[in-house]
Amino acid sequence: MENDNTELDRMQRAYKAAVEEWIAAIRAEEALASVDHSVAKLDNWESAHFLEEEARSRAQAAKKDYEGALRSVMFGFR
Repeated sequence: MENDNTELDRMQRAYKAAVEEWIAAIRAEEALASVDHSVAKLDNWESAHFLEEEARSRAQAAKKDYEGALRSVMFGFR
């Protein structure tokens, strides 16, 4: 009998997309760390850090959901 992995596939795509967003946020923060030494640039850098943290949290949540679903399918528990 063939398994329907539609939901797992969706969760995997969501996790991968969240990781890609996190990577982009890290790169944006890093780019701002290499600019001139002004208060405005420091504020932009700090803002980018908060965006990176939010993206990281979304990636971690998506990973947790996906891992839980995999455990449920593979081992019958969460």
